[in-house]
Amino acid sequence: MNKENLAKRLNQHLIKIYGESVQSEEITVLTNNIVNYLAQAKNEIAKDHKTQSLNKWSEKSVLLITYANSITDESEIPLKILHNFLNSYLSNIISIVHILPFFPSSSDHGFSVVDYYSVDSKYGSWDEVKKLALDFDVMYDVVLNHGSAKSSWFQNFLNCEGLGSDFFYTANKNEDTSLVTRPRTNELLNKVSTKNGDKYVWCTFSSDQIDYDFSNYEVLKEFIKIIIFYLKQGATVFRFDAVAFIWKKLGSSCINLPETHEIVRLFRSILDYLSPKAILVTETNTPARENVTYFGNANEAHWIYNFSLPPLLLYSVLRGDSTVLEKFTMTLPPAQLGTAYLNFIASHDGIGLRPVEGILNNKQTQSLIIHMEGIGGKTSYRKSTDDIVKPYELNISLYDAVSKNFKGDEKYALERFLCIHTIMLSLEGVPAFYIHSLMGTQSDQKLYNKTQHNRDLNRHEYNKKELLDALENTNDYRSYIFNKITNLIKIRKKQKAFHPNAVQFTLHLGKNFYGIWRQSLDKKQSIFCITNMTSKKKNFSLIDINLIGFDNWKDLISEDNINDINAEITLKPYQTMWISNL
Repeated sequence: MNKENLAKRLNQHLIKIYGESVQSEEITVLTNNIVNYLAQAKNEIAKDHKTQSLNKWSEKSVLLITYANSITDESEIPLKILHNFLNSYLSNIISIVHILPFFPSSSDHGFSVVDYYSVDSKYGSWDEVKKLALDFDVMYDVVLNHGSAKSSWFQNFLNCEGLGSDFFYTANKNEDTSLVTRPRTNELLNKVSTKNGDKYVWCTFSSDQIDYDFSNYEVLKEFIKIIIFYLKQGATVFRFDAVAFIWKKLGSSCINLPETHEIVRLFRSILDYLSPKAILVTETNTPARENVTYFGNANEAHWIYNFSLPPLLLYSVLRGDSTVLEKFTMTLPPAQLGTAYLNFIASHDGIGLRPVEGILNNKQTQSLIIHMEGIGGKTSYRKSTDDIVKPYELNISLYDAVSKNFKGDEKYALERFLCIHTIMLSLEGVPAFYIHSLMGTQSDQKLYNKTQHNRDLNRHEYNKKELLDALENTNDYRSYIFNKITNLIKIRKKQKAFHPNAVQFTLHLGKNFYGIWRQSLDKKQSIFCITNMTSKKKNFSLIDINLIGFDNWKDLISEDNINDINAEITLKPYQTMWISNL
């Protein structure tokens, strides 16, 4: 994209965002200012960002989600520890590292950013981040919905002068906000005292996280500067945190508004211009029908999180019934060319329940909640538009979540854990692993008791020696899980049919089995992914998947050849077969 085309695009975006409130002459000036700033910045961005890349991802793309201090040692810088760990154990396994917010922050484990331009000294410095970015693509969080109440911007807001003094969204206390979609139970409007009197600031997530006012285009300009700065610091992938909430319009839901989508399109145009390698990811923990809208017409997010997958996989494997999972993947639209799903099962947050609204009924959702609370998990809640408190997410480590099935059976916990990861690796999209899923970390009850934050159950910090000893001990279950999952990843990375955009068909094999058929973009490779979803051995007839007779078929996981395409085979509890013709 050249400078002239960029100017046309940005002007169109800005008119759609601000056209009703800003004069056309002012938009023209704004467009020119941004374009000139971007053109100058493009010349300053690292050379590797200028390399044309038609294929931003492939079957070799695998993402790791981790905090900067997921592994610690008193004598070492956490970011150095992380870098060394990745090089030693995951250099040929993962290609992208999502380092969760590593900026100075006042709460919410990094998501209440005090300073977007600094690295929290307890993690290290920009030097460590940039060195890591030489070996792996790195995903940065762009926390653009809200900033910390402790930030200089908000302090300037309170003092009514300086940068940030007009950055935050305020509303009248008496405004009707009953239609606003809420992800939490805290008060939406928080009273603060400013130099010019009391004001009510908008707080979607907490009183320490004050929402920005994107109707002020100076806020937009500042985040353009932040994105450019991150590009210069080695960022390749940009995660737009809580992006669905960024535009407010009183009398509306204040989520997924047209202006929000247009802002995403604007940032996409900017990233396309600045770096052909850059990938934009939207974090929108919403029902599936709303979530997929962030693909736009292949002009918004490159990737969207497949938020419905974690609770649906859990429910299906715990119940031993593929019905809801089959229905979901059968109806999920394939990602458009130039876009992809980001598949995950666990993350630093909880297991979201909003994404399965309309997929699981109330009884099914409640059974999942009761089960998780019965094995030590917690449930976090939100306020709905009718002011009723509703479940928002489940908080528990993924390993603990599958420790018992719905019948209370603890047998095959390891198999269930590996089963859901194998299914995730089979699906259309880019696979993402939370660092704790790679070794089956259990819930951190000690940390939860200390903080009383539900999410801290799944935010364990490993002592470096403890972790390395576990991974080197062949008798430790964490070593077993790590080796099994990394071996599956190695197999997957060699298969063209597992390209994130390779064709996916959902197979109809009855409730005991879950099956999909993946086909490479060149149509040469087919992989039939067949999983026994139950705790019992099950016989499966190969006739049901109609293998082509003149091809040679093999299970990629067991490496067993399929000599009779009409045979009946037996799958062990929670076993998956990847039956491939190549």
